[in-house]
Amino acid sequence: MKGAILYIEDDLEIGELVTEDLQRRGYSVNWQTSSEQYHDGIVEIDLVILDIMLPGLDGFTIGERIRASRRDLPILFLTARTAIEDKLKGLEYADDYLTKPFHPDELAARLEVLLRRFDKTHSDIIQIRHIQFDRRTQQITNLMSQEEIRLTEKQFKIFLYFLRHPNQIMTKEQIYEEIWQQDYIEGDKTLAVHIRYLRQKLELDPQNPEIIETVRGIGYRVKQ
Repeated sequence: MKGAILYIEDDLEIGELVTEDLQRRGYSVNWQTSSEQYHDGIVEIDLVILDIMLPGLDGFTIGERIRASRRDLPILFLTARTAIEDKLKGLEYADDYLTKPFHPDELAARLEVLLRRFDKTHSDIIQIRHIQFDRRTQQITNLMSQEEIRLTEKQFKIFLYFLRHPNQIMTKEQIYEEIWQQDYIEGDKTLAVHIRYLRQKLELDPQNPEIIETVRGIGYRVKQ
């Protein structure tokens, strides 16, 4: 199976066509025609496809709520709303935005890109030295103490960014612009401060880090 998809679409004809096509391509699809039960089984889902105009809660609201609870879950809006204002609003919560009419091959290609970007084809359990991360529950555990490690929102985003780029040297500019969605200004210590606090929570010895490695003059790397 390629992945488990939550698909919310109230147009029965489109919903049936998309569901059948994705199932033929190897996906497991939970198709719902309203937003009433969108949260059911959300922990087991690898990707969400949302229409915007839905009975009950609209797609924007659902996308915002899903993003708040599952920050690692890719979301794609599939909608007839073509206005630039709608696209910009949708991309506040979603990772891609595709307008109707569309070709099934394009939808499938975008889904594959999202799944690769969020690394959904790998194991749900990632272990880095004494740290274990469960993708499904979003829980980080210190295996030596068996205690849960709690991160702030920014710390968690930085941690996930490293996990999506294992063994790669990520520049300070890349990390800052991804997390803060702003241009990096040379000399800004904001990222360094967050990395320091993140190390205090993750490392056995924050003064001699073994998880988040500093690559002098460039940035950071997390080896897996």
